[in-house]
Amino acid sequence: MPHDAPLPPGADRATAVAAVPEADESYSVLAALRSPRRLKTEVLGGLVVALALIPEAIAFSIIAGVDPRLGLFASFTMAVTIAFVGGRPAMISAATGAVALVVAPVAREHGVDYLVATVILAGVIQVALGLLGVARLMRFIPRSVMVGFVNALAILVFLSQLPHLVGVPWQVYPLVAAGIAILVLLPRWTTVVPAPLVAIVLLTAATVLGAIAVPTVGDEGALPESLPSLLFPDVPLTLETLQIIAPFALAMALVGLLESLMTAKLVDDVTDTHSNKTREAWGQGVANVVTGFFGGMGGCAMIGQTMINVKASGARTRISTFLAGVFLLGLVVGLGDVVAIMPMAALVAVMVMVSVGTFDWHSVRPSTLRRMPRSETTVMLTTVVVTVWTHNLAYGVVVGVLVATVLFARRVAHFTTVTRLDAQQGSGADDDTRTYAVEGELFFASSNDLVYQFDYAGDPENIVIDMTKAHVWDASTVATLDAIRTRYAAKGKTVTIVGANPDTAERLDRLAGRLGAGH
Repeated sequence: MPHDAPLPPGADRATAVAAVPEADESYSVLAALRSPRRLKTEVLGGLVVALALIPEAIAFSIIAGVDPRLGLFASFTMAVTIAFVGGRPAMISAATGAVALVVAPVAREHGVDYLVATVILAGVIQVALGLLGVARLMRFIPRSVMVGFVNALAILVFLSQLPHLVGVPWQVYPLVAAGIAILVLLPRWTTVVPAPLVAIVLLTAATVLGAIAVPTVGDEGALPESLPSLLFPDVPLTLETLQIIAPFALAMALVGLLESLMTAKLVDDVTDTHSNKTREAWGQGVANVVTGFFGGMGGCAMIGQTMINVKASGARTRISTFLAGVFLLGLVVGLGDVVAIMPMAALVAVMVMVSVGTFDWHSVRPSTLRRMPRSETTVMLTTVVVTVWTHNLAYGVVVGVLVATVLFARRVAHFTTVTRLDAQQGSGADDDTRTYAVEGELFFASSNDLVYQFDYAGDPENIVIDMTKAHVWDASTVATLDAIRTRYAAKGKTVTIVGANPDTAERLDRLAGRLGAGH
């Protein structure tokens, strides 16, 4: 596998190896293939993910209003493709609820062919955004938003299981309890076999041998009986078609990239490694293009299945991602009758424990909340509430970032001060000159009140504004300084700005006096 990240200037190869997951032996495909123990972990991890993907892919197909085969085929092609082109080893991409919600109106109003065309166009947009470096915007997502994203996701995963626990036979509840007990207790005894796989096998055997009538995977929808085939959507290649699918394709591309990049960052934190977000961004696009041409409904990274793969099963390489797709197709096509009899209770137990393991419990401890600034807690809670309320992770993250930006600007705005200096303080001023020292970061939020900090009527003829400890960041501040000059000029006084750093001086030279009254 090629290294995903270039060698930083001044760093040796050993330093670079630490920054690239696949350079680490535990993330190397070749190392896993040479180690029976590692290979077994990857194979079993992929199998568990495939079993968990089946009912979810069917459910997301129903949300999108399409045949279950479109969701299952999408999960297969997304997983297999992203295993080769993705930037985050062991991360699972498949059909997702967020994407299903975005594309559902296309399928409902225009049909499956337009849905497939939308998926292909969304993939092209993702490739373009990836190559343009949109992944670098991840650095602007605060930690409090990330924590809120994780907690909201855990809540959504748990809530998605409630329909399988309401209005069902009473036998479902002890089966779920037994599955949770296996998932909690088995890892304390042995980790040779992933606990989720053991839970699924044992509960399936119990329901079959005991003839216990409970909801099964087969009850969620019909499973495909043939392999996906290459197709081209039967839509007219006209501007009208583009006008129909483009808004949905753009929304799908943005939602998919946001969820995928956030999930990649979460896996980075869990595994203490770095991934190539740019490669992941365009890789998602390639996977969606491939998925569209095989008749799938599209998708993105799945945090729930990724946590099963990375945390519950311990997988670390692209092998598990690739095998998850292969096992999924093999199970639904070749062993559909066996998969269909698996009790939903087993998969519910797995997903409940995934939600418990995903939630950041430390973030809601009373001791943490007491120490954490109120603004940080507000951003985290806002992200959670919006995400859970809308069932859309993208909305929650966008609103969380906006709230964090507003609160940050409000906080920084109070760090700006204006101090009047006189001759006794060593300013070098005389009776005809007064010096004001401005300190802080000056931008639209902090500079609005700057105009009120000067004594226009009482000051002498010459005014010096010392910017040595200040930095001008935007046109709003330049306009404010222009307004200060104008007010002094109206009284026959002159203003001189001194001490500006090169960036501030360049901005003042370029914009001062040229912004007009509208700015």
